[in-house]
Amino acid sequence: MLVMTDMTGRTCVVTGATRGIGRPTAEALARMGATVVVHGRDSAAVGAVCRELTRSSGNSRVTGVVADLSSLADVRRLAREIAARHERLDVLVNNAGLGAIRRNTTADGYEWVFAVNHLAPFLLTNLLLEQLAASAPARVVTVSSMAYRRAVLDLDDPNWERRKYNGLQAYGASKLANILFTIELARRLEGRGVTANCLHPGGVATNIFNNMGFFGRAFSVLARPLLLSATAGAATSVYLASSPEVANVSAKFFDKCKETALTPAAQDRAAAQRLWEISERLTALGQ
Repeated sequence: MLVMTDMTGRTCVVTGATRGIGRPTAEALARMGATVVVHGRDSAAVGAVCRELTRSSGNSRVTGVVADLSSLADVRRLAREIAARHERLDVLVNNAGLGAIRRNTTADGYEWVFAVNHLAPFLLTNLLLEQLAASAPARVVTVSSMAYRRAVLDLDDPNWERRKYNGLQAYGASKLANILFTIELARRLEGRGVTANCLHPGGVATNIFNNMGFFGRAFSVLARPLLLSATAGAATSVYLASSPEVANVSAKFFDKCKETALTPAAQDRAAAQRLWEISERLTALGQ
């Protein structure tokens, strides 16, 4: 059972917080007293969720931000807006994610799943790092998935330009990228008072498979009785964002609020560093 921690005075950003596990993650943090920034890509949905969370949590410090994470320009605008509106940032939960059955590209020319699931949180986190460090102790929590175990992250072709596209492999590769990003981020943050961890939320009844064609939608419907609720799936995100037990834990992967061993591919520091360098170039970080 998750112990409620007093988060009064802390500011938490949750991406993808209008649906799936993002919404109960934001609600739990609001119930703990945090100032919660709800992110979504639809302004009407963001407004509705902010009003509902304010009502259900009794916390008036719930605000919203709107951005399309498939656009790097929008990610940059989002970071500026968060920094301008909030003096401090104690927790960043990189929760937003999606899957696709066919290869699509973003306005920036990058494969859609890799762009939203990895490049967006990579850029957003880096743009907010100084604010996180200034608010230390602070935390970065990134939602990955056990789907990483069956994936290969081809760093010579991260945008699937040379290979035949496979939606499940692309999703799994993006989740592996989340883990490698976390490991390298934690290394770079050593001594700055900011931790970085990632997690598997469990098999959750969300709409993430709806973009993965007929079989993805069918799986969502048929498997729903066997899947966790969104609230149960949010438990590990909330734990990593708030629990004193992990205040000094970094560069780890969690499942069911417990540290879980990673495969060798997910612990490859050389791959993590190379992914970071590729991501810097693709996002024009620092330019």
